[in-house]
Amino acid sequence: MTAAFLQIQRLRKTYDDVVAIDHVSLDVRKGEFMTFLGPSGSGKSTTLYIVAGFQEPSEGRVLLDGKPLLSVAPNKRNIGMVFQRYTLFPHLTVGENVAFPLRVRRRSDREVQAKVEQMLKLVHLSDCRDRMPAQLSGGQQQRVAIARALAYDPPVLLMDEPLSALDKKLREEIQLELRRIHQETGVTILYVTHDQEEALRLSDRIAVFNKGRIEQVGTGEELYANPASRFVASFIGNSNFLPVRVMSNNERGMNGVFPNGHAVTAAHLASVLAAGDDGTLMIRPEQMRIRALQEAHGTAGLPVTVRDITYLGDAMHYAVATPWQQEISIRMPAAHRHDSGLVIGTEALVDWDARDVRLFAQA
Repeated sequence: MTAAFLQIQRLRKTYDDVVAIDHVSLDVRKGEFMTFLGPSGSGKSTTLYIVAGFQEPSEGRVLLDGKPLLSVAPNKRNIGMVFQRYTLFPHLTVGENVAFPLRVRRRSDREVQAKVEQMLKLVHLSDCRDRMPAQLSGGQQQRVAIARALAYDPPVLLMDEPLSALDKKLREEIQLELRRIHQETGVTILYVTHDQEEALRLSDRIAVFNKGRIEQVGTGEELYANPASRFVASFIGNSNFLPVRVMSNNERGMNGVFPNGHAVTAAHLASVLAAGDDGTLMIRPEQMRIRALQEAHGTAGLPVTVRDITYLGDAMHYAVATPWQQEISIRMPAAHRHDSGLVIGTEALVDWDARDVRLFAQA
């Protein structure tokens, strides 16, 4: 594994009796796109602001390329920053905005001109050099902000919810631009968002924050397939959480019963739950299968009642009620609708592969 370029070590930040972040540690590799994902108040922006130098931690260290960072003044850290609001200078042209951090660093006019041209070409805004920020769309202004942040070749680029003010279509367009820019520049990026789809689309790895701590770090695929906690399972993708009483749990798997007494098994679980404990089974909607009772031909499965059916183009969504009246979601390929025999009010059976189930302690 590549050595850590940015090391965040046991950062803690408190405001009187409120703990904003609680011993957050994370290693980021050079050139990595690392996203901090979590709900509002989970500590992701506080961690970013400490790296930027906008806040001081109560405890902990940050190392950049092996050197302590927290003792360096914010304006000397040479770190790029892009905010939700574009923070462009309204009285300067696009080119002058991008040139600003270079002029502050007393670069030569020749170097400034060359770099501005390079950065505007990178964000596909070469023809906007002489325009004023007010003449640009929101997406264009944010691309100028990115060009300005990258102009002085910072070792790290910090981005705090930079696309949340944009509409969905524009946000997706800029996400593609960000991926391209990251691939072309190789800059190390720390990116804050509460949008799981954005995190999955952009990131090399994701750090999932909850209540001031990092619950899990991994690729989007790792977090989706093997969530370490119920919170991660609920925050990355859609999930059904079913209550279960554990009857046995060992290296061969778990045997349990649902509230209606229906037996259930799960394979290869590493849960601390033991026989007699109450737990929660997590199953993704697309990992479930549904068939009408009359079509099941004796197949084992959990009996349910269909409450709603929605056509989503590439998929069919079924909302069904369990015998204990919990509503769960099932997502099947759209082709399933032609021969499913399912209508609202139908009795049906739901089943799944035991290897797709995850077991967590009861919330």
